[in-house]
Amino acid sequence: MTTLSNDQIRQLNNYSVYLAPIGRSLFDAKNVENALPVIKLISQAPNDPIAASYFMRRVGMFISMQFYMMTMYDEIWDGPLEQLHFFSTTEYGNKTIGTYIREEHFRHVRENRSEEVQLIWEHQCDAIIQKLRSQCSISPITLWENVFGYLLWHYYVFFDNPAIADQAKQDWILLQNEEIWSSFTSKSHLAVYLKGKSPAELINSKVRSTCCFSKDIPGLQKCGFCPI
Repeated sequence: MTTLSNDQIRQLNNYSVYLAPIGRSLFDAKNVENALPVIKLISQAPNDPIAASYFMRRVGMFISMQFYMMTMYDEIWDGPLEQLHFFSTTEYGNKTIGTYIREEHFRHVRENRSEEVQLIWEHQCDAIIQKLRSQCSISPITLWENVFGYLLWHYYVFFDNPAIADQAKQDWILLQNEEIWSSFTSKSHLAVYLKGKSPAELINSKVRSTCCFSKDIPGLQKCGFCPI
C-alpha cells in the first residue's frame, strides 16, 4: 500500500476516478456482464452495443490513469475486480458513470514492469472487454480504441517533459509489446492503432479505425479521433 499525494488524487478525480464514494455503487467490474441495462439507462444509449462502447470509454479513463500513475509515480492500483466500483454521477449537466476505488490497493511498481503492464492490459482492461462482449455484439477493436485515445494524450505530454520523457518512452514501448499482448489475444491492438507513429504524429489525426458511437449518446458529440 502507498499513500497518494493531493496531486495524484486530483489527477484521478479529473478522470472521474475517486477514492471515496460520491454516490451509491451500482455494480463492480466483477459483474459488468449484468450491468448493461443500468449503463443503457444512465447513458440513454439506444442499444446495448452503444451502451457497451460508452461504458468502455469510462473504463478507459481508469486504465489511462493506471498507466499515468505507473509512468509518473511508479505506482498502480492492484485491487480485485470486485473492488473496482462504478456509480452514477453528473458531469457537465449529463448523467454519467464514475469509478470508485480504494486507496489501500495502490502499491509501488515492481521491478519487472512488463508484468505490471500485462496485469493492467489482461486482468483489468481485457477482462472487462470480454465481459461486455459476452452480452452484446460489438467489435473488440472499438472497445480497445476507446481506451487508447486517453493514453495517446498522456504520453504526448510525457514525451515533452524532460523530467519524465525517458521513462515514458520505455513504458510506451512496453505498452505495445507483442509478447505481452500475445499472452491473452492475437496481436498488440495498441501497436496496430499507432501504426508505428508517435503520439505527436497522431494527436490531431483521425487515428481510430472504428467509431465509438459517442455521437449517438444524448449530450455528447462525435469524438475528435473518429474516422467517419
